[in-house]
Amino acid sequence: MSLKSWVLTLIVVAGGAAGYAVYAPQQADRVSPRAGVWARQARVALKLPPDAAPAQADAAAPPPPSAAPVEVLVVPRKDFAVVLESLGQVVPYNTVTVKARIDGQVTKIGFTEGQIVKEGDLLAEIDARPFQAALDQAKAKKQADESTLANAKLDQARYSTLAKQNYATQQQLDTQTSTVNTLTAQIAADTAAVEAAAVQLGYTHITAPLTGRVGFRLIDQGNMVAASQQTGIVVINQLQPISATFTAPEERVGEINTLMKAGSVPIEVKTTDGKKLASGILEVVNNTIDVATGTVTLKAKFANTDNALWPGLAVIADVALGTDKNVPVIPTAVIQHSQKGLFVYVVGDDMTVQPQPIKVLHQNIQEAAIADGLSGGEKIVTNGQALLRPGAKVAIQTAGNGS
Repeated sequence: MSLKSWVLTLIVVAGGAAGYAVYAPQQADRVSPRAGVWARQARVALKLPPDAAPAQADAAAPPPPSAAPVEVLVVPRKDFAVVLESLGQVVPYNTVTVKARIDGQVTKIGFTEGQIVKEGDLLAEIDARPFQAALDQAKAKKQADESTLANAKLDQARYSTLAKQNYATQQQLDTQTSTVNTLTAQIAADTAAVEAAAVQLGYTHITAPLTGRVGFRLIDQGNMVAASQQTGIVVINQLQPISATFTAPEERVGEINTLMKAGSVPIEVKTTDGKKLASGILEVVNNTIDVATGTVTLKAKFANTDNALWPGLAVIADVALGTDKNVPVIPTAVIQHSQKGLFVYVVGDDMTVQPQPIKVLHQNIQEAAIADGLSGGEKIVTNGQALLRPGAKVAIQTAGNGS
């Protein structure tokens, strides 16, 4: 490139720089304060509007950080009901699968599906004719043996008289006595056979072993049934009273057993959406802890006079374990989690927040009783925690008092 070209390039660059300086004196200030003064004089000479003050002198201070909007609650002290809440299931107090105890053909079904039956009500009949014949046969054999025994006793009496007169030997008398004893034993066996046949005949009438509600019919009239058959005729569930089973953490076993020794432990069950269904009492604590889950199974009893509880229904069971007296209580939802443990944000007098570590004594879905970290009267953040950091300024939108 020639010298002339270099000179022209430098002139163009210098002119562009000078024009930019006149357009933006603040940028010229960064290169040289004198250049900035010259650029402003040039703007005046060219009758351009004045620019802002020099950056060094006129730069505005950064705006103060805005306060985060939050909702707060004044921590109250009150009694806190300690309730063990657990998911459970309703089960029949008793359940029976009614089965045939003999082989035969079903000649009658004596119930309607879904019917409430009472203990002793007829459920089904099996063809009784073969069993009636067996009973009649056993009775006839017994009568025949009784007639033979009566004749043997007469012969025994004759041999006894002849033996005294030496017309019969003692051996003949002993033989006849043995015959009488044998026939007596046979009569006893016949009596047992008659009773056994009567029992078999009784099995042709199948009755309800308890009061409850029958389910679907498992076999229809006209089908053959057998004592070895696994399928029953119908299932009966006892609904009044009824039970519910649920689990509790293994660390609560001692506390629950102590309460049971002291008296009845009240239980309430509700639907999974919180609607109360029934009240009852804790009846059984299982005799072993499930090592796989670390829980123990509990069983409660309910009168269920309104049939609000139904076998298989999923429920939430609340076990009243006692009351924590005059303790700080906060909503469970406000508790925050960190690697160091649980905490809540507390608002200070200077309207800044700080995380306050806490220890929970007991809690449920709605509230938590605090063992350490809060004493009552503090303002804690209940909404807006996501915007907060230690020392952050806050603006209280609403305030509540939980007393």
